[in-house]
Amino acid sequence: MAQTIATPMPLHAEKQQPPSKSYADAAERESDRFRGLENTPPTQFIGKGEAERQRSPPFSQPRHRKSGSLRVNGASKQPKEPPFIVEDLRDKDGQQLTSTKLRFDDQQKPSKTQTELVSGRRAGAKWERSHIHFAPISVPFQRRLQTFMVLAHTLCIPLFLTTFFFLCSIPLFWPILFPYTIYVLLSSAPSSGTLSHRSPLLRSLPIWSLFASYFPARLHRSARLEPTRKYIFGYHPHGIISHGAFAAFGTEALGFSQLFPGITNTLLTLDTNFRVPLYRDYALALGLASVSRESCENILSKGGPNGEGMGRAITIVVGGARESLDAQPGTLNLVLKRRKGFVKLAIRTGADLVPVLAFGENELYDQVTSDSHPFVHKVQMAVKKCMGFTVPLFHARGVFNYDVGLMPYRKPLNVVVGRPIKVVQAKDGKVDDGYVDEIHRLYVRELEQIWEEWRERFEINRRVELRIIE
Repeated sequence: MAQTIATPMPLHAEKQQPPSKSYADAAERESDRFRGLENTPPTQFIGKGEAERQRSPPFSQPRHRKSGSLRVNGASKQPKEPPFIVEDLRDKDGQQLTSTKLRFDDQQKPSKTQTELVSGRRAGAKWERSHIHFAPISVPFQRRLQTFMVLAHTLCIPLFLTTFFFLCSIPLFWPILFPYTIYVLLSSAPSSGTLSHRSPLLRSLPIWSLFASYFPARLHRSARLEPTRKYIFGYHPHGIISHGAFAAFGTEALGFSQLFPGITNTLLTLDTNFRVPLYRDYALALGLASVSRESCENILSKGGPNGEGMGRAITIVVGGARESLDAQPGTLNLVLKRRKGFVKLAIRTGADLVPVLAFGENELYDQVTSDSHPFVHKVQMAVKKCMGFTVPLFHARGVFNYDVGLMPYRKPLNVVVGRPIKVVQAKDGKVDDGYVDEIHRLYVRELEQIWEEWRERFEINRRVELRIIE
């Protein structure tokens, strides 16, 4: 049997390296190692605050056997970092949670100055905050007709004056206009009491329904009125232009003849209005008359079935121009304490007194208050003393906007006619002052009764109660 002889190995053979592999295999191993980092715990927890931070065991990355770059096929290749960071998170029960987030280089990190935008002002914002709100284009045609009728009524005096002066500029009309002007200045038709110019057709035109429905306005009756008596309607408050009085008693828009059959009512206004050419004829055709004492007595003592005024009635805005200066929204201040002339007129003519309260008349306009502008108030009172009327500084809405203009606001108008107060006619025209005070007191009580009964229904937005001043 052949004997095997062991040959001693050289000393350097014990440290002999394993067979070398190609650099491609080494690069593949490095890539596998980086892909395995997804399941490798990180060095520490990345959280918010020291109370939440929990240290995880140190993580030792395997070292390269050979520092420096790898060479593949003679080319230098730097090792790549993983495109993500592995975070070790733990919930309140100690359970391990794992999340990853993308890694950004310094060149890839989003810059703070690049994400913050500083914007300029927004176009049109000032118009949205404007105090003037314009009416939309798509307004119903009926509402446009309502606005037109109220505008025409408000500007009727300037329109008639403009038309008259325009005709005066044409010499062809001079032979007609000169005698007409003399007739207007000398005519007694506004105070004659005959009502010969009154036109029931004009008072009943459908256009007045458009006027009344603008607010809208309604006429209410508390009691029936006997057509065999004569009446004096006292309208309160005056407001700025007394739109409610015109709608209820100057036209048939609210159905006065249906509520009070057999009674012919005449709305009274200043005598100076009947000295305006053309407008004078328009007012007489509507049945308006002068508020002078002569006119009132003639209307209540002439005409009617018995020829002594039976079934006749007049409407007087008792507060007058003085009361118009106190016409503020949410208030109802009546100038009535010293107004007893209409009571004496009722006693002389034997007419019953009928108080009328218009809820919403003071809501139609805003005006300058006497407390904030005392000098303006003094000038207004001086004008009233000299000319018999005054001009309140008022404003409301416009034709095409809701905030600026001379058109009244669209606020409900409810004209309530109270119960009549029986008056005994004085003999030989002698009026007893004590009887005047008694009738005046009954009249004020009935007026306050109307307020107490209907304020919760018609005057919801009031700021103060009814007050009788001056």
